[in-house]
Amino acid sequence: MSHLIEALTELRSSGDVSRITERIPYARFMGIGFELVEGELLGRMRYSDMLVGNPALPALHGGTISALLETTAIFQLVWEQETLVLPKTVSITVDFLRSGKPEDTWAHAIVTKLGRRVANVRAVAWQADRDRPITIANAHFLIDSSEE
Repeated sequence: MSHLIEALTELRSSGDVSRITERIPYARFMGIGFELVEGELLGRMRYSDMLVGNPALPALHGGTISALLETTAIFQLVWEQETLVLPKTVSITVDFLRSGKPEDTWAHAIVTKLGRRVANVRAVAWQADRDRPITIANAHFLIDSSEE
């Protein structure tokens, strides 16, 4: 956990969001990275054959797209907050709107409600056209670590 705190501290001081996932093996494995585009934090999952869930179409596995959305939502909270504690997922609801093609997938998240203990975040994933989302998620996160 200390390596994550170091990474978050480094992120805050440098503003280089692309390096944060270097310290998170799951994000590296999934090909998830982050970029700041015109001040907006965007998650990007690079296409890999291992992400395909239905080779007949072919289409990305829904779990991989969900992982991108959840990770993007968590990093949006971390990016906006002054805390060094990672948010804990309480619940996440994912709506699949269309199949994910075998190509890079992008996501962004918006914190819709931020309380003292819980945050609500909406995340959207798309591929070639941002105006045609493939998946939308609503998630609740525990952001208060006082009970640990």
